[in-house]
Amino acid sequence: MNYPELLRKKALYERAKNTLPEITVKSYVQAFELEYTHNSTAIEGNTLTLLETKVVLEEGLSVGGKKLREIYEVINHNKAYQHVKASIAQDQPLDEGIIKDIHAILTENIMVGGIYRNIEVYISGAAHTPPVPNEMYRQVKNFYADLAEKDAANVIELAAWTHAEFVRIHPFADGNGRTSRLIMNYQLLAHGFLPISIAKEARLDYFNALEAYAVQGDLAPFADMIASLEEQQFDRYLGMIERQKQRQQQLE
Repeated sequence: MNYPELLRKKALYERAKNTLPEITVKSYVQAFELEYTHNSTAIEGNTLTLLETKVVLEEGLSVGGKKLREIYEVINHNKAYQHVKASIAQDQPLDEGIIKDIHAILTENIMVGGIYRNIEVYISGAAHTPPVPNEMYRQVKNFYADLAEKDAANVIELAAWTHAEFVRIHPFADGNGRTSRLIMNYQLLAHGFLPISIAKEARLDYFNALEAYAVQGDLAPFADMIASLEEQQFDRYLGMIERQKQRQQQLE
């Protein structure tokens, strides 16, 4: 991960982002949020296509042949992401209350959310087994203590740790992955970075990177993955900024 290069691109983006037309930014943000909801729910097994997700979110229509749970999963994910953005706009630091609220929104009409599990859980195909309830409570308490004290000198590492450690502990009976990806983006957005979406096609690399942390304590593979996606986001915006600049020069 080349963090100084990311900071350089972030500075370029911040300096010129206001030159982009509002409609361009709005349409890109809308497209990203649709893709993000689709990818994050699909990683967990949701079968709605990107187009079906668009129909549900933008037109409020149900999709024939799909389970009601899947419809709620995409509606709730979009609501939870809007809650993340609203909380950041109010300068609220990420804490236990916000994380429980995110989970409650994600699981609305599906299960009672925002409540930690009192059962043992297993992750199929993974070498790591989440802690039993008593140990989980101790670890999640430590997670919030560490979260409040973590240094933001490297925001990518902070976002990677927030996601990887939370999903390793697996505090909820269900919805930990979606919650973890939302709180990862919470950290990125709260520190002036752009939100990222992990493509469903990259799920194997994603799970392997998380397992490297859960089993070996190695955060580097996951931090590198986030850094790469973050750089792609800055490059997209910088590309739009450059094209806008060229158009303006042609008009002059």
